[in-house]
Amino acid sequence: MIDLDAGRIRRGGDALGVLDMLLDIGARSHARAGALLLALSLAVFLPGLVSLQPMDRDEPRFAQASKQMLETGDLVDIRFQAEARHKKPVGIYWAQAAAVAAGEAMGVAQARTTIALYRIPSLVGALAAVLLSYWAGLAVLTRRGALLASALFGTCLMLSAEAHLAKTDALLAACTTAAMGGLARAWIWRGRRDLGHAAILAFWVAMALGILVKGPMVPLFVGLPALVLSWRDGSGRWLLALRPALGLGITLSVVAPWFLAIAWKSGGAFFGASVGQDMLAKVGGAAEKHGAPPGTYLLVFFATFWPAAPFAALGLPRALANRRADAAAFLLAWIVPAWLLFEAVPTKLPHYLLPLVPAVAILAVAALVPAAALEPWQRGTPPGRLRQALAAILVVLIPAGILAGLVGTAWHLDRVVPWAGLPLMTAACLVALLSALALMRETAERALILAVAASVLLLPGVLGLTQPAIASLKVSPRLAAIRDGLPCRPKVASLGYREPSLVFLIGTDLTMLNTGAEARDFLNAGGCRLVFVEDRYGPEFEATKVQAKIVGQVIVGQVSGFNLNSGRRVDLSAYGVVPR
Repeated sequence: MIDLDAGRIRRGGDALGVLDMLLDIGARSHARAGALLLALSLAVFLPGLVSLQPMDRDEPRFAQASKQMLETGDLVDIRFQAEARHKKPVGIYWAQAAAVAAGEAMGVAQARTTIALYRIPSLVGALAAVLLSYWAGLAVLTRRGALLASALFGTCLMLSAEAHLAKTDALLAACTTAAMGGLARAWIWRGRRDLGHAAILAFWVAMALGILVKGPMVPLFVGLPALVLSWRDGSGRWLLALRPALGLGITLSVVAPWFLAIAWKSGGAFFGASVGQDMLAKVGGAAEKHGAPPGTYLLVFFATFWPAAPFAALGLPRALANRRADAAAFLLAWIVPAWLLFEAVPTKLPHYLLPLVPAVAILAVAALVPAAALEPWQRGTPPGRLRQALAAILVVLIPAGILAGLVGTAWHLDRVVPWAGLPLMTAACLVALLSALALMRETAERALILAVAASVLLLPGVLGLTQPAIASLKVSPRLAAIRDGLPCRPKVASLGYREPSLVFLIGTDLTMLNTGAEARDFLNAGGCRLVFVEDRYGPEFEATKVQAKIVGQVIVGQVSGFNLNSGRRVDLSAYGVVPR
């Protein structure tokens, strides 16, 4: 059995002793805890931030819309090429445009097509989410416990993935975690302690910024637990500690100007598209082919939110047994209602549950390491051997599966072995095995610390060293390189291959073609020209060349790769007309 009452690890001269010493040093002050968390997070967030290609389709759509704001100077309307992009509010686009403008001011070459600059707001959001999860955890855990929980959250696979993508979800996680930290204090301290101005401001500023980033999602994540806890308490008066009148003023002052401006500029079309075509479409059906049955999140949870997930599953029965305790009730209210809601919605994407993971990590530490909880949970029996064994298997299975999957993918697609990433990924599997053994033989805290260490090894090995070696996944960058290798600056079109990453890398004026005849006419229109033709359109395009001669047309390059969106191999030929 796990010794749930063993709150500390015995000091030793091994690597685990060093990890325990780092945890001790970080727990001595909030400043040291923050510095340790930043160092830990940067170790998993920075590798691959520059080398990872624009990931279709959502990321380049966001980045391209932000780029067009810089091109047009219009900071109100949101567009992807000529199409209005009325799905999300403007917050993320402003943040990305500001990051790119700063990069240009500092002399970054080709800043507007450097995807890493557009990822800076996501990186900042992920870092903020980790620090804020520490702050939220302090309402439930000791400083050491909150540090361990936030380290568990900071090294989870999904947060690292979102830190690498120029989208809304890392910033949404930060805003939600800040608001939930304020809500936790209002609930747990009710009638015993003043909330304080900092917690109130954090709650409402996070709420306002969250609305500007992703509309109603932060109010949803906060409102569900507030309703559940008010029902449990028989009253919602505890929420008055958050000073709703002040909060309404703060929220309106932040969000109203842009919402009024876009309503005027779009004639109200933004709200129709955002609510009717985006939100309600996901609720009523499987939007953009992302449909899945209820229970899907439970299945993917153990992979996407590794390493926290197996430990949280192990600690959940203890949390349920102590649901009458304020801390356990709050964590369950944070997780369960939103989880059930998203399971019921047909459209399912793993990152939708990211704002719940700070609570998952806090619950895991509070349930498995009672000495870390400010008010230890008294009810519940220790987990049985079978549940321990299943959790231990999952701790090892995920990194081992990632290692095998990436090696197999690299060999299948490019006939290469990603040697550079193998040492770190293999080491991660070995440390995960030690974590699993600790889960079975030693203490829960030891297992948690080793799981965090395993993730710190795994993620740089995957994102920093392995993914750059899989050239087949980088179709759009390789096509853009063909354009850049021409002796002239061509007008560019694409037939068949329509990924947003190509628009982002080539330019807003990229022309999307529908037929071989259109490709022929485009090349014949004069000047320096380039057309990418997917091979399934090749016979049709070749037939048009018999009908009308294309002067000076030659194949200037070919690209074969794998389209992650369609799940199939793609082969393209680049036809160029270069004036002499």
